[in-house]
Amino acid sequence: MEFKLTDVQESMVATVRKFATKELLPKYRYWDENEQFPREQWQKMAELGLLGLRVSQEYGGQATDCVTAGLMAEEVARGDFSCGYGVLLTCLIGDILDRFATESVKRTWMGPMAEGEKILSIALTEPHCGSDAAALKAKAVRKGDKYILNGEKSSISLLLASDAAVVFARTSAAGAKGISAFLVPMDLPGISRFPYDDMGEKAIVRGSLFMEDVEIPAENLIGNEDTGFIQVMQGFDYSRALIGLMCVGTAQQTLNETIDYVKERKAFGKPLSQNQGISFPIVEWISKIDIIRWLCYRTLWLRDNGLPHTKEAAMCKWLGPETAAAAIHNCLLLHGHYGYTTDFPVEQRLRDVIGLQIGDGTMQVQKMIIGRELFGREFVSF
Repeated sequence: MEFKLTDVQESMVATVRKFATKELLPKYRYWDENEQFPREQWQKMAELGLLGLRVSQEYGGQATDCVTAGLMAEEVARGDFSCGYGVLLTCLIGDILDRFATESVKRTWMGPMAEGEKILSIALTEPHCGSDAAALKAKAVRKGDKYILNGEKSSISLLLASDAAVVFARTSAAGAKGISAFLVPMDLPGISRFPYDDMGEKAIVRGSLFMEDVEIPAENLIGNEDTGFIQVMQGFDYSRALIGLMCVGTAQQTLNETIDYVKERKAFGKPLSQNQGISFPIVEWISKIDIIRWLCYRTLWLRDNGLPHTKEAAMCKWLGPETAAAAIHNCLLLHGHYGYTTDFPVEQRLRDVIGLQIGDGTMQVQKMIIGRELFGREFVSF
């Protein structure tokens, strides 16, 4: 086994960590307080190549391996958790479009996405089905050389800032095999979008999408009809490891800041860090976060090498957000009453990370996936 990063990876980590510290971290709270999409940060990330990590060089990207993409997601999230979505979604969408989209769609959208000129989102979830992603009601009906889309999508990250979305809709009978994926520009007639008033992750401008007789060219079908659900499930095996690393990054940054704080803060005549009741919990969380970090790296290594990783990806997804939220919560308490104010970013990180205990599959769903991998398809979780 080889656990050492390559020279290129180490160089990229150093560059992006410096960028995250100097450019992203100072404005992390700003976007939350103003409930704005961090467009200027998006463009800076694009200039570093962070929005084209999984886009082919032919279309203006870097075509990096999955482990390297994970390293970048972790480093960006150290500075700004919401900006981590730039790496997460461009990697996931880049993979989907590169593998399944028509040449016309690739040429139109992949380069501008990598350059930060166009923002794309993924519209899968619907109001009546979150975890049951195969129970979609939105429909796409083919008429000649067009598809007509109708329905509602909910909880879409980056929706309010998006120029287009990869939309999943039903094209045949009920079930996972009847779902297709489409590239849908957001400026078409019949499209309407409404924002969510979220407790955290305000900068990713989530919302609901309504489609009423929206017409798109048939060439905007991604892959074959009735295969969209399979495509996105394969993508989740990738994005769930990236999510784990985003959570690791923001938890690590919070733990580092908390270590500095308890070394400087004094009580009863000595630094808080000399109290084992303070230092031991930090030691425990640092240990747990490091374990999850290497689980995520291994999962991405398995994907890079074409090996099964569904079980491992599900582990990353439930352990990453769960552990990060608990670690950050503990750090908030170690800051005392100051931690409960907006003077420190720790309260915002807690609010932000909680969102990914839900998005891309809840903890319960991840455990169902792991159970099925261990016990077979007949596994029942209730």
